[in-house]
Amino acid sequence: MRLAAASWVSSAGLAVVISLALIATGLEHDPVVFGLTLTTTALGTLLPVIRHAGVLETEFGRHVMAAGTVGEFGPIVVVSVFLTQRDPTISILLLVAFLATAVAAALLATRTQQPRVVAMLKRHLHSSSQLPIRISVLLIFLLVYLAFKLGLDVLLGAVAAGIVVRLFTEGEDQEVIQGKLEAIGFGFLIPIFFVVSGMTFDLHSLFDTPSAALRIPLYLVLFLAVRGAPALLVYRRQLPKRELMPLALFSVTGLPLIVVIAEIGVAANKMTHENAAALIAAGILCVLIFPVAGLRLWQRGGAQTDPGGTAEFDLPGG
Repeated sequence: MRLAAASWVSSAGLAVVISLALIATGLEHDPVVFGLTLTTTALGTLLPVIRHAGVLETEFGRHVMAAGTVGEFGPIVVVSVFLTQRDPTISILLLVAFLATAVAAALLATRTQQPRVVAMLKRHLHSSSQLPIRISVLLIFLLVYLAFKLGLDVLLGAVAAGIVVRLFTEGEDQEVIQGKLEAIGFGFLIPIFFVVSGMTFDLHSLFDTPSAALRIPLYLVLFLAVRGAPALLVYRRQLPKRELMPLALFSVTGLPLIVVIAEIGVAANKMTHENAAALIAAGILCVLIFPVAGLRLWQRGGAQTDPGGTAEFDLPGG
C-alpha cells in the first residue's frame, strides 16, 4: 500500500503540472478538476477482470489491488474536500468526523460477537430472510447517507461502507456473503451506473466543437503519462520488468470517477461540456483497451499463480 500511495501522490503532482500547462494554453479551466480525472483508477471495473483471469490470487494481483484502491480512494477524498461549495477547512473537519464514525463502526464490527448472534446470522444466511445480507446493505446505506448529509461525496461513504462490511462479515461464511453482495453490485447496481452514464453522455459536444474529438487521443496519452509513468518508476525495484507495464496499464484504467468528476466540473462551471465529453470518451477507451493489453502482456511475461509454477489464463469470454 505504501508504494501504491507513493505512485498516486506522484501522479497527483504530475497532473497538477500538466493541468497548469493546459490552462496556460486555454484548453482547460481548473487544475483540480482536470488533474483529478488523470489520477483515477477504476478498481470496481478492474476487479472482475483480474479475478476472472486469475491475476487476483498472485503477488502481482495484490499490487494491482493496492494501486486500484489508492487510485480510487485518493480522488474521492480530494473531491470531498475541494470540490464542494464549503470552505476546505470545514470540509476537512467534516471528513475527519465522518472517518471517526466509520472507524467506530469498523471497531464495532470487529468485536467478538456473541455465539447466539453468530448462530442466528448463520441460520438466516441461506433462508429467505437473508439477514446478514440485509444488515450489510443497511450498513452501506447508512454510511452513504451519512456522507451525503455531511456534504461529502457519497462515493466516500460507499468505500468506507465496503471496509466496514468486510470486517463485519469476517469468518467462515465471508466468501458466501461476499459472493452474494458481489452479485448485487456487479449484476445490478454497476450496470445501472453505466446505463445512466451512457444516457447522460453528451455525444453532441464531441461533434459540435471540431477540436473536441481531437482531444480524446491527447487525454489518452495524458492518462498513460500521469497514471502509468509513476507506476513504472515507483515499482521498478519491487516487480520484475515483465510486470511493470501490465501494472501501469491496469493503473491507467479509469472511467466511473472520470464521469463523476467531469459532471461535478461542468455543474460548477469549472469544465466545458466538450472537454467533459472528450474526457469521458477517453475513459471509455481506457476501459476497453488497457485491461486487455495489460492482461496480454502479463500472460506473455509468464503469469505466475503460485511460487512453484506458472499458468496461462484466458481473457474474459476468450
